[in-house]
Amino acid sequence: MSEDGRDVGAAERRDGVADHVAESVESVASFHQEHYRRATSLQRAIDAFNERLGRPSAVIVLVGVIAVWAGLAAWRGDGRVDQPSFAWLELAATVAALLVSVLILVTQRREDQLADRRAQLTLELALLADKKSAKIIALLEELRRDQPDVADRVDAESNDMAKPTDADAMAASIEAKTGKHHDN
Repeated sequence: MSEDGRDVGAAERRDGVADHVAESVESVASFHQEHYRRATSLQRAIDAFNERLGRPSAVIVLVGVIAVWAGLAAWRGDGRVDQPSFAWLELAATVAALLVSVLILVTQRREDQLADRRAQLTLELALLADKKSAKIIALLEELRRDQPDVADRVDAESNDMAKPTDADAMAASIEAKTGKHHDN
C-alpha cells in the first residue's frame, strides 16, 4: 500500500476502470470513430436524416401532416375522397415510402460494412489468441521437460494443443459435418 492507501501493485485506474479495460474501450471507440470518419458527406447527411426520421416524434409529425392534408382536402371537396388532393397525398406517401426504403438500405449497407470489419477483426484476434495460447502451452511443456524435479512424460493432448489451429482445416471440417457449403 502507498501512503495514500492505494494498492501499489494494482494497475492504474482511469475513471474507476482499470487501465487495460480503459485501453480496450478506447480501442473499440477508435475503431467505430474511424468507420464514421470515413463516411462521405452524403452518407453523413443520410445518417443524420435517418436519425431524425427514426425518432417517435417523426411519426407524430407525419400523422399530423397527413391528417391536416386529408382534413383540408375533405373540407375543400365537400367530403369526397376522389378529389385530386387525395391523389396527390397518395403519390406523396408512395414517393416518401420509396425514399425511406432506399434510405434504410443505404444506412443498413454502411452498418453492414462496420459489422463485417468488426467480424474480421474478431476473427483475426481469435486466431492470434489461439497462436499465443499454443505458444504458451509449448513453452510450458518445454519448461516441464527441462525441470529436473518434474517427471518427464509425453502428454499427447498438450502436444496437440501446442500447435495453432488450422483455420482452413477447421472450416472444411465444419462444412463436412453440417453439409453446408458457401460460395462467394
